[in-house]
Amino acid sequence: MIRYYKSVNGLITKAEPNDENVWINMVDPTNDEIKIISERLHIDPEDVKASLDDEESSRIEYNDDYTLVIVDEPVREVRHDNDAYTTMPLAIIISDTATITVSLEESLVLKPFIDRKIKDVNTNKKMRFLNQILYSNATVYQNCLRIIDKKREVIEGRLGNKTMNSDLIELHELETNLVYFATSLRFNGVVLDKMTRYAKFNQYPEDKELLDDVVVESKQAIEMTNIYRDIINGTRELFASVLDNQLNSIMKFLTSITLVMSIPTMISGLYGMNVDPDGMPFAKSVYGFGVICVFSLVACILITYVLKKRNML
Repeated sequence: MIRYYKSVNGLITKAEPNDENVWINMVDPTNDEIKIISERLHIDPEDVKASLDDEESSRIEYNDDYTLVIVDEPVREVRHDNDAYTTMPLAIIISDTATITVSLEESLVLKPFIDRKIKDVNTNKKMRFLNQILYSNATVYQNCLRIIDKKREVIEGRLGNKTMNSDLIELHELETNLVYFATSLRFNGVVLDKMTRYAKFNQYPEDKELLDDVVVESKQAIEMTNIYRDIINGTRELFASVLDNQLNSIMKFLTSITLVMSIPTMISGLYGMNVDPDGMPFAKSVYGFGVICVFSLVACILITYVLKKRNML
């Protein structure tokens, strides 16, 4: 799918294919669409298709007619019936007449531009527009990281109650999200570092200042990722300690119950032995059975009291 946009008074609006300095947004394009754009703007079709590969790494390439920038962006997905995040490549191609973005699915990074939530956008100033897209990418990473941390807080809030296996699975999913983010942000940082060293991206003070802001926001996203990973690791260890403690409490309770129940079992076992009844107390008494039962009950209550005093029940 191909959509054409341009900036009018600082906001993105729909445009026609023949308009000048348009933004061409390609989402999961077909081979025919790739061929049309490639021939029209003199771009290598392989560069247009690069971001359609999930495993494509972040990089920046310069050609005579255009510049290719590929970064990883966050995307939502469903994993083990839970909402999760992963990353996918986003290609940004800067030519003399247009800016082309290519992604495998609708982009969270580009959505604010399309929804006209970002102001002061100028598709004529392509390098500045590129930096604005990269800034939006860093912002989306931070927003996703905050959502991940809120989910962790919800799971941690249920720690004192009944801990479910689903909580442990969801916690693992959150940690997996952060692993994807950490890897992608690291490669994105390499691309940004290269951009800061090329004069082409720093021709105007406004562009250089915006690129510096992108670098700062990207580093902040990396720092947030590392912090949240450490917190989730601590939460996971806390879960393990709580589960171990619960298991120990259960084992202690069962052991104490076994000790209490062993008293009537032992007494009944003694009276069930094949010995001379003359030697067994209350063996010939009419009230012998009741006396033995009462004695066993009193002994159980006494042992239970002692165990409770020692916090073993």
